[in-house]
Amino acid sequence: MSFLSDNYVEETRFGFWFLRSHTWQHHVLRVAINDLRSLFSEPPPAHPVLLDAGCGQGKSFQLLHQTFAPQRLTGLDADPHSLELSREEAARQCIEVELIGSDCASIQLPDASVDLLFCHQTFHHLVEQDLALAEFYRVLKPGGYLLFAESTEAYIDTWVIRWLFRHPMHVQKSAAGYLQMIRQQGFEFGPQNVSYPYLWWSRARDFGLLERLGLQRPKAAGEREETLVNVVARKPLEGAV
Repeated sequence: MSFLSDNYVEETRFGFWFLRSHTWQHHVLRVAINDLRSLFSEPPPAHPVLLDAGCGQGKSFQLLHQTFAPQRLTGLDADPHSLELSREEAARQCIEVELIGSDCASIQLPDASVDLLFCHQTFHHLVEQDLALAEFYRVLKPGGYLLFAESTEAYIDTWVIRWLFRHPMHVQKSAAGYLQMIRQQGFEFGPQNVSYPYLWWSRARDFGLLERLGLQRPKAAGEREETLVNVVARKPLEGAV
């Protein structure tokens, strides 16, 4: 398989299958998009130009279309096979999508051309994270939004996830690390724009089994090392101070 990035980390067969499963679509994608929509401090742009950075097999397209009603939807991925499946998914859903074969560290779009940039469970796969985040900032319009939903090192660096999936382990970060990185790039957000979902599938080690059996007390925020972080971050308007 020839990938469109020299730094692409190929997913396992299980991982590739999981990304088209009902669990992924219903319990991961749908929940993340709904949560991100709730984190806006003001209504999102009407009929935006929307970029799905790391669109995978296109399972997000219908949910993004229903939630944000984009005038233009673009999917980007560095895996040609995933892009072909995305094309099939878009046709099956009767959704018009422009597909770009590219690394997130070098996005083939003009400056300030995107209103919303959706990056869901993609960033922890990227080796050149600083370059990718700079590209996200570049292609967003002033006042545009980064919709960032990510698993943290506390989740990725567990035996079951390392066994089932493939990730570049040297770039994994904590929730605080990702938020600091986004802020340092120049994005703006407040506490009201950030959430730390505590979902069953994100419970490190046992997927919350002990809690469901009543053998362990659920940990409250502040007691646990966060395994998920969602943030809606805005690129400042030109001339803003």
